[in-house]
Amino acid sequence: MNSFTDDSRSKSSGLSSSSLAPLSPYLNLDPSYLPVQPEYIFPEGNSRERGRFELAFSQIGGSYMIGAVIGGTTGFYNGLRGTTMAGQTGKLMRTQMLNHITKQGSATSGVLGVVTVMYSGFGILLSWARGVDDELNTMAAATATGMLYKSSHGLRKCGLGGAVGLGIASLYCLWTSRDKLQTFQQQYATALKTRFLANEDPKIAKTEVFLDNWKDDE
Repeated sequence: MNSFTDDSRSKSSGLSSSSLAPLSPYLNLDPSYLPVQPEYIFPEGNSRERGRFELAFSQIGGSYMIGAVIGGTTGFYNGLRGTTMAGQTGKLMRTQMLNHITKQGSATSGVLGVVTVMYSGFGILLSWARGVDDELNTMAAATATGMLYKSSHGLRKCGLGGAVGLGIASLYCLWTSRDKLQTFQQQYATALKTRFLANEDPKIAKTEVFLDNWKDDE
């Protein structure tokens, strides 16, 4: 009888000790305290965005790979057309196609890689010289890249290359800065409206500006 009571006491003590054991802090955590967005530690004084020097490596590598894909596709098409017209089959056809693919792929990737190296170099130099990384650096770097790439073909080709680089950079800047342009357009329209109303009645102008700002806040 005593042994039975001792066993029951030991089991109850074991259950009570296990139930009273503290839970792991990882199992008793409110998910609302967890950050929604990723957090990073930046050294003091460093920018939260990557500069041109950091972006240059990915841009050069990406341009080289894109050039290899484009050149390889073009070489495959040219090789298939050439071997078909020549009536080649079997090992000779495969060899000729591989020659076209590797030759065209390496040529195109080399061109895009060199152009990207020039552009990245000019962009880094302009950023360091001006202390600002903006759209002006992009357009100036693209223009200088086009002129330098075509500098060995005469002044006319040099100017044409600079114009092509400036055009491509301008389109890129217009696309990436469309939000800034829209904001500038709204501010310019508000300023014109305010100036027009101020010439007629200053009180009406102040009221119109107040209502526009109140609508924007809502």
